[in-house]
Formats: sequence, C-alpha cells, structure tokens
Amino acid sequence: MSFDLVLFGGTGDLTWRKLMPALFQAFRHGKLPAGGRILAVARDERSDDEYRAFIRAKFADVDPSKQPSDEEFAAFAQALHYRRMDLSQPEHYAGLKQWLDERGAETVVLFLATSPHLFMPICAQLGTAGINGPNVRVVLEKPLGHDLASAQEINRVVRASFTERQALRIDHYLGKPAVQNLSALRFGNALFEPLWKRESIANIQITLAEAIGVGTRGDFYDRTGALRDMVQNHALQLLTMIAMEPPSSSDADAIRDEKLKVLKSLKPFTAETVARDVVRGQYKAGTVDGAPVKGYLEEVKVPGDSRTETFVALRTEVQNWRWAGVPFYLRTGKRLPGRDAQIVVNFRPVPHPIFPGANRANKLVIKLQPEDGLELHLLAAKGSGTNEMLVPVKLDLDFDRAFSSERVGAYERLLLDAIAGRLNLFVRSDEQEQAWRWVEPILKMWAEDPNGPRTYAAGSWGPPASSAMVARDGCAWDEEQ
Repeated sequence: MSFDLVLFGGTGDLTWRKLMPALFQAFRHGKLPAGGRILAVARDERSDDEYRAFIRAKFADVDPSKQPSDEEFAAFAQALHYRRMDLSQPEHYAGLKQWLDERGAETVVLFLATSPHLFMPICAQLGTAGINGPNVRVVLEKPLGHDLASAQEINRVVRASFTERQALRIDHYLGKPAVQNLSALRFGNALFEPLWKRESIANIQITLAEAIGVGTRGDFYDRTGALRDMVQNHALQLLTMIAMEPPSSSDADAIRDEKLKVLKSLKPFTAETVARDVVRGQYKAGTVDGAPVKGYLEEVKVPGDSRTETFVALRTEVQNWRWAGVPFYLRTGKRLPGRDAQIVVNFRPVPHPIFPGANRANKLVIKLQPEDGLELHLLAAKGSGTNEMLVPVKLDLDFDRAFSSERVGAYERLLLDAIAGRLNLFVRSDEQEQAWRWVEPILKMWAEDPNGPRTYAAGSWGPPASSAMVARDGCAWDEEQ
C-alpha cells in the first residue's frame, strides 16, 4: 500500500522524540508499508539531506534500544523528505497539494504534531486547498481543547473539512500493549467476564503516577494542570475500557459506542461531591529517588502564585446495573514516588472464610508502565493442613518476556493504525466531548474555590486527603495495602 505521511511540526519535540523513533521501529520490524513517504513540514528552510541529518543527530537522545545503526538509518532515511511551510499561507498548502498529487498515494495521513491552537487554522486551510479527499486522514494530538466549548469548536472546524471517520483523535495510552489487551482479557477469555460485575468486584483503582516534575514545560503545564492533562483523556479512556459492556463486534464504532455509554453513565459531580470526592494537590520541595527536588512554584516558567494542580484523586461510580455502587478511584500526579501506571481490580473477599488469612481478597493488577503485564493475586496454603494459614501468591505475566519478538510501542501501533485506517484505538468526537462535559463541574468549582490545591511533599503519594477519601469506603490505595 502506498502512503504519504505528513508531519506538521516536523522539527518539533513530539516529532523527533516520539514519532520518528516509532516510525523507525515500524521500519525495523518490517511493518511500515514499503514505498511510503514521510514528509516533515516546518517554518525553517532545509533540504531533504539537512533534515535527515537533523533527525539522525536527534536519535542520540532517544532510548538506546530504538537507535538505528548507520546502515539502518540510511535505509530508513530514503523515505524522509522535508518541505518548508508557513502554516498561515494558503499558497504553501497549494504547494503541498501539488507535491501529494504528483504521486497520488493510496493513503495520505496528516499528523498535526503542532501546538493545539494551530489545529483549527490548519484544518481550515487543508479543506480550502482540497487536501481532504476520501483517502486523507488527519491525526490530532491532545490536548483537544481547554474545556467543553473549545473542544466543540475544534470539532466543528475539523468537521467542516473532514468526516468523523477521517479525523483521528490520538490518545497514546490506548496504544500501550497492556491497554490493547484489556479487550482481549475481558472478551477473549471465559475466566473474568462472569466476575466482572458489582457482585464480585469491591472497587477499581486507576493510578497514573510520574516521578518527574514539569521540567521545561512549566508554561504549558500551568495552563493545563493534571485534570486536563491526564484525567479528562487518559484516565477516563482506561475507565471506559474496564467498564464497557461487550460490543457487538470488533468494529471501531461498536467499541466506541459502548465506551460512550460508560461516559454517559458516570455519576455527575455537584458542588457537594466535588468537595467530598475530589482531591487536588500541588507538589512542594521534597525528595525523589534520594535526591532533593524543588517545588512546583519554583519550577521554570511557573508563576509564584500558581493555583494549578499537579495531583488529582477522585472517586466516581458508573450508574448502571453492572457497576452500581462500585467505587472507581482515579489518581494521577507528578513528583510521586515512582513512574507507575496500573489498573487494580479488587475483588470481594470470600463470603464465608474457613481458612485463617482468607479475609484477604484477590486482585487483578493490569500494569501499563514502566513494564506491561498482568498480575493475578491469589491465596494459597503452604502445606496441606486443614487449618493452614493462607498466604498471598501471584501469577505474573510479563508481556515483554511473553511476546519479546512481537512488541509494538504505543506510537508505533497508532501510526500504523492511522496508515491502515484502523480506528479502534482513536477517540471519537462524542466521547471526547462527553469527557469534557463530565469534568467541567470540577473545573468550575476549583475556579471558585479560594483555597487552591493542597500541598504535598515531592516523593510522597499526594495529599493525605487522597488516602482519607478512599478510607471512607473502608478501602486503601494499592500501595497502602
């Protein structure tokens, strides 16, 4: 299949740090369709060879396992091209159209790796220039909007030039192998689905933790915050994958229809429940990995009086027959003890324990990073005595070991899906807007709250109020159990 992949923002951080390594890995694995062209566009003047040298030098800053040899890069670089574009100039889009039309590739993918404020003018110009035919797809990176109104405006402008099936809203968490396996875990096996309901599950926890601070992104992060950066998209997408009903088929819209039903079933927030069930925090100076680190207000490009949250923990419920009364706890933050993303499904204890120690419940841990895998925590007796004390054991599936020769990274998978037109792992506009609709009461209450976020020491698990929130239900976060 012939394809042209156009990277708007071709010299930017996202392109060289994530997209080019992912495309190279697809090439290295033999998964990138032969005969494709990758065109980077940006404002400065460069030749193809100068751009290839730029990308070759940038590979020194990526994971060593993803760095090419000279021979590998020389072969990969044959697909790389560069074009100068001023994204505000219509004649430059006309020139891009001519470049694309000269070959007439079967598929054209336009990846907007730019600042989000450029999404609307770029899409409008693409439509005006006629770069929106049925073989064209546009990929939009998050954040898609700052609130519901801005997200709806972006979608309105995008829909003026592209159909819903042409607009691919990317959430890189959905490309992670463990997330891809959520559907297989539930709907490809008979083991868990009979237990996947309120009668068997006590609570579900989703943690997306980072040890790093905001680094050099202080100005961007201070306009965004943890709720917009992580909860409205990544965390809610994971929740929908866990809570959705079995779709009628593996068709993209069948899956996304069920995810939308979950979002619409989430218990809406009120002023009272925001105060009770949502905790926001901001890290202060502390210690991470044995080294002292500064607080958020001392970070580069962060105002000294900032009220932006770097931590969010919340409790919600899915109000339907399957999940009624089951708490879903979501937690994310920066400068936490480690880089850890996981989903923990805590099952209810046995109804009548006959063994000592049997009051400890089973749990399923779905690990997303730093490694991908599954852990099933069970209880077993060491010996054969009838009154033997039960001790916890676990069955551990490490995807890196189990599928070492077949591993595909998140961006590699999503880029290949975009080229192939597989839409399952992309977010539909009504999903995105419903997620914004659900978090808006939180944003409104925070804007009116004179107290601002609670502080927590860098290297801790956030404000103590986070633990107190789950303790009210008789629960504890997974690291506290």
